[in-house]
Amino acid sequence: MRKATEVRLQTLTGTALLPYLPALGQLRVEVFRDWPYIYDGDAAYEETYLRTYAAATRAAVIAAFDGAEIVGAATCLPLTDEPPDMQQVFTDAGMDAASVFYFGESVLRHAYRGQGIGVRFFEHREAHARSFGTYTTAAFCAVERPDTHPLKPVGFIPLDAFWSKRGFTKQPSLRCKMSWLDLGKRQDTEKYLIFCTKNL
Repeated sequence: MRKATEVRLQTLTGTALLPYLPALGQLRVEVFRDWPYIYDGDAAYEETYLRTYAAATRAAVIAAFDGAEIVGAATCLPLTDEPPDMQQVFTDAGMDAASVFYFGESVLRHAYRGQGIGVRFFEHREAHARSFGTYTTAAFCAVERPDTHPLKPVGFIPLDAFWSKRGFTKQPSLRCKMSWLDLGKRQDTEKYLIFCTKNL
């Protein structure tokens, strides 16, 4: 296991992201195969998706490097750069979508977990969001899976306590739907996701 002190975090924005897209896409496919996403992903699709972050003016990817290798990453961008249906979730709740900075996914290889890198991901994203001086809320969403799902690992511990320590609160009234291909399935299926928020 590599020590967290040997892992360097770097905030990548704009065209600086482009050389890393293939490695980031492959990493996302690798990590998202795990519960609760159990995503049967495609690296080429993920690379195309990540170009959104290279194109969005205020977006960033916080990349974790072990030497020259990317072993983890966390994404963030203004909610107004996300699809309209995600923005509508907040608008319907009486919130200004333009005031929300959206924290996308965090992925980290197993060998590097439990060493505080996930905490640093949140710290770097919050610092990036605050640097603009216009956002009042940070938000991310987490997939909801039934406890009876056959692929749920025995002894799985959800990340609710970790998120709470970071100052985030689950908001049952803020929910959206997304579709992707689960492992062992032939077609994409819809999943419900619940948002967690924090005042910046």
